[in-house]
Amino acid sequence: MIRTFRTNNIRKVTELSDSLWRFSPCDGEFAGRIYPVTVPCCWESLPDFSAYRGVGVFQKEFQAEGNIRLVFKGVSHTARICVDGREAGTHYNAYTPFAVELKNLEQGIHRLEVYADNRFSEESALHVPNDYMSYGGISRGVVLEELGDAYIEYLHAVPVKEEDGWYVLMSVKLHSLAERDLTCRLDVRLEEKGTVSEKLTLKAGEEKVIEKRLAAGDVEVWDMETARLYAVSAELFTEDSQQAPVDDLIERLGFRQIRTEGKDILLNGRKIRIKGFCRHEDHPMFGCALPFAAIEQDLQIAGDLGANAIRTSHYPNDELFLDLCDEQGILVWEENHARGLSLEQMENPNFERQAEECIREMITAHINHPSIIIWGILNECASDTEYGYECYKKQYELIRRMDTSRPRSSSSCKFKTDICFGLPEIVSYNLYPEWYHDTPAAEYVKDIYNWVQEESEGSGKPFLVTEIGAGAIYGYRTPALCKWSEEYQAQALEHQIKAVLEQEGCSGIFIWQFCDVRISAEWFANRPRTLNNKGIVDEYRRRKLSYDVVKRLYHSYSDYR
Repeated sequence: MIRTFRTNNIRKVTELSDSLWRFSPCDGEFAGRIYPVTVPCCWESLPDFSAYRGVGVFQKEFQAEGNIRLVFKGVSHTARICVDGREAGTHYNAYTPFAVELKNLEQGIHRLEVYADNRFSEESALHVPNDYMSYGGISRGVVLEELGDAYIEYLHAVPVKEEDGWYVLMSVKLHSLAERDLTCRLDVRLEEKGTVSEKLTLKAGEEKVIEKRLAAGDVEVWDMETARLYAVSAELFTEDSQQAPVDDLIERLGFRQIRTEGKDILLNGRKIRIKGFCRHEDHPMFGCALPFAAIEQDLQIAGDLGANAIRTSHYPNDELFLDLCDEQGILVWEENHARGLSLEQMENPNFERQAEECIREMITAHINHPSIIIWGILNECASDTEYGYECYKKQYELIRRMDTSRPRSSSSCKFKTDICFGLPEIVSYNLYPEWYHDTPAAEYVKDIYNWVQEESEGSGKPFLVTEIGAGAIYGYRTPALCKWSEEYQAQALEHQIKAVLEQEGCSGIFIWQFCDVRISAEWFANRPRTLNNKGIVDEYRRRKLSYDVVKRLYHSYSDYR
């Protein structure tokens, strides 16, 4: 399953998960042995490969001819794609989609090989040993698209509210695969609200972006109570198509406005109170390749707890997750892929290029999702250094060039030393009072908030606590209130949630974290069970004592302030 709705009526699309693939490790004692697997698949979920770092190849045959496009939603964490023994493309980063085009394929059965590599190296600035697991494999869906002489690569539809009502800014990217010029017509339609058209010429092999503006008139807004979604579709015609479209693409949008005003975050003009969780894509049975039902179960649990928001820690998420958030009115902070990088790591010559490419691919793929209300970058990186400042500035500017409709932020752990708060629209801090140090939560939150307002360039901006929490080992209970006990975690969270949500001027909280998750083995020294154990539920989604505390408190505060 790739999306929760149909994205094409004209273009023939086949999901390549309808039958088994063949997986073979390329290194180690099992090299060359063939294992039948379903895709998506993290090889760590296979019996012999729970700790495998190396290269693995996934193989499958497909039948096609002519022009095709293979779309990969996620391969961890580098990919090399071969068709019939020839390299067709490569990609870096597990968490962003990419595609490979093949022209004039001969009719018949073709062999697809996907070489995935989850090793760490100097060439990789973002995938490093970290406080979460870097899995290996084809971790998200794969699609085969059959194309004609031209196709629509993307359709972006950004709602804009003006004095006389709502408008949609359309941006449609077209590709010619023909060896001659094509006379075309592009129609873009927003349900019953109307259609805009443009006649154009696509030169041989040309890529072209068409920008249109459409008045939407009277619409229902998207918000947390009524998550109204509208379908927007693009159809491409050529002079040879006899009035039938040769390609199409369907997307969804929600008419909502997210902006900041002084110290407030406003959704459709109303001050919101964020009550959220940080969530990793992680499950002991599936690794990061969670199936649709497991993703929805996580959202059901979060909803039962009273949450209205999820932070995608620390990378862009599967689009199935975003579709579900769109449909259920769940707010999302989505961020690029960089967690806890030191100054030395940010000085890796590949860092800026790889981080910025992640931003480009994230926004290009996900800009239409109304649930995404904040773009985040560079969690807990070197924001207290001059070099770090320049990196933050460049990445914030890149986001603003690509999307002006959402505020930006980054989660900082630099205690009163962060020099980047003048750059984004929202100031965000990761705080762990009563866990990593013994300062009472109310005192610590107030101290940091006052410093931001009185001594930093973040003064007068909205303030979020984007991580706060305490660890607990599921089943470890003691009246002594020891750290790592369920009782201590419940007590700490009671203090922390109240301290944040009752701090004047604070717009909300993301608890670290939703569930216990596996980490890189290199972090084992300070992480019992080789897991980050700060989940409100454990890795199997079993409730800890803190569950009822969080549920009671989250339900006692409204979504709006």
